[in-house]
Amino acid sequence: MPHIDLDYSDSLVGSVDVPALMAELHPLVVDRVRSVGVGKTFARSAPSYVDGAAAPFVHVAVGLLPGRPQAMKDTLSEDVLALLDKHLSGVPDVTYSVEVRDLDASYRLYPTH
Repeated sequence: MPHIDLDYSDSLVGSVDVPALMAELHPLVVDRVRSVGVGKTFARSAPSYVDGAAAPFVHVAVGLLPGRPQAMKDTLSEDVLALLDKHLSGVPDVTYSVEVRDLDASYRLYPTH
């Protein structure tokens, strides 16, 4: 039941095929964490800046229910970075990152599946 957020610079619109990236990203995450629940994936573009100057940037955040081993999360981070590299390698000056984290204990889902 991962929650996947892909935030990217609005300057990348037209340079990156976001639907193609999402089509690979979502199943990659679900497979690596052996998810059987409801997964949600969001993609959002926004202006981005580094040291006050506009800069192309992509960040993927993956939220998981607690309990998965750190090694699994580390491997997932590396796999997501490799996928980002595949989709972004031709984009000049782009920076990308990933964070895999446990959802807070206050997380709730309705309706429960």
